Amino acid sequence: MSDTFKPTAAVAKQAARGLELRQKFNRGGTQVGVARARDLKNQRNLSEDTMKRMKSYFARHKVDKRAKNFGDDDNPSAGYIAWLLWGGDAGRDWVKEQLQ
Repeated sequence: MSDTFKPTAAVAKQAARGLELRQKFNRGGTQVGVARARDLKNQRNLSEDTMKRMKSYFARHKVDKRAKNFGDDDNPSAGYIAWLLWGGDAGRDWVKEQLQ
C-alpha cells in the first residue's frame, strides 16, 4: 500500500457534481464533506487516514441511498449531495479497492 492515494478522474467528477448541486440547492453535506469534495475534485493526494475516514463515511451512509430523490439531479436529496461530495459510488469503489 502506498503512503498517498490520488483520486481517479471518475471520483473527481462525482465530487465536482456534488459541489455544484450543493451550491444550486443549498443543502447536503457538512463543511468536512465540502473540504473532502474539494480535495477529490482537485485530485489531491490523500493519506491512508483520510482513505479510512472515507471508507467509514460510506459504510455509515449507505442507508442514505434509500431516501426519496437519491440520484435525482433535478431535486436531489441532501444525502445524495453528501454522497457525491465524498466521491459517490466511484469514490466508494475506489476506496474499497485501495484499502484491500
